[in-house]
Amino acid sequence: MARARRRTHTAARFDPALGDRALATARQDLVVGRWQGARDLLRDTGRDWDRRTHRIRLLADTASRIRTVEAWQGAEPDNPDALALRAETEVMRIFAIVSESHRSNGAPPPAVDCLDRPQLDRVARICLQAADMNPSDPVPWVSLMTLARLYGQGHPHVWHWWRELQARDPYSREGHHQVLRHLSARWHGSHGEMYNFARDSAAFAPLGSPLAALTQAARAEHYRQRVETEGPGAVGLTYHWTHEVAVQALHTTLRQWIGHRAGIEYAQDVADLNLLVHGLVFAGMLDKAGQVFSQLGDRPTRVPWSYSGDPEQLFDHWRGQLLG
Repeated sequence: MARARRRTHTAARFDPALGDRALATARQDLVVGRWQGARDLLRDTGRDWDRRTHRIRLLADTASRIRTVEAWQGAEPDNPDALALRAETEVMRIFAIVSESHRSNGAPPPAVDCLDRPQLDRVARICLQAADMNPSDPVPWVSLMTLARLYGQGHPHVWHWWRELQARDPYSREGHHQVLRHLSARWHGSHGEMYNFARDSAAFAPLGSPLAALTQAARAEHYRQRVETEGPGAVGLTYHWTHEVAVQALHTTLRQWIGHRAGIEYAQDVADLNLLVHGLVFAGMLDKAGQVFSQLGDRPTRVPWSYSGDPEQLFDHWRGQLLG
């Protein structure tokens, strides 16, 4: 019985909605075949592009396993929110197919498409249709930036899509993180390209923007990739978090983001605060980590803690030690 309670407790703490109760309710509605909750949520979100992007991606994660979004489209074919959600849902479905293929057959080389090109192009067309239906909406371009990774060497129009996204939402948190993944060694770049993009984006972001934490996202991905390809005993990995460059980047994030952080949270601040406090802990900057934990509270995310061990145990250990 104790073990069952533990599992329930763990699942509840790793909240994919990151505390967005209205989003969680709309996701539950989709599961039971009710699309009206998603419609009302996206209508009420309006032009808050940051929150709209997060909400559509989480709704699509739920919708990818059911057919509720198709029912919404059938009922309201002229609703641009329905098409934007359908586009992101198709991206999620494609990634699920690719993930299953990788488990069975291994990942193809970076120069080879992850799936048959016609299947990828079909989803790209749906995203472009969503962009045409609502020209000011950045979300279909985020969907395209995500999809682009599945093309061998990346889609040929990927940087055009990136410019289109920037024209609509220049400081898109999710868009920048999708580019970071695109440029990672795991996909179509290198550790150096990924770090350069993270540093440049953080440097040009406004004070108080969570884009400052891109440098911590890059370092966590670098660590994950090295452990996966070289093993946990890889040369130099001991100093990965305490390297002078890593520590300098942490100080910069604290100064540019935390030092100017407003009272209202961005949609994915919970994820970014976890990235930052994880880096601070493993860099040995425990006083600063305690200050960030005081803002984060008891809101862990699996990434990046899972890269270093059991995510819940690590989070609880350091939060308990630093906050008493």
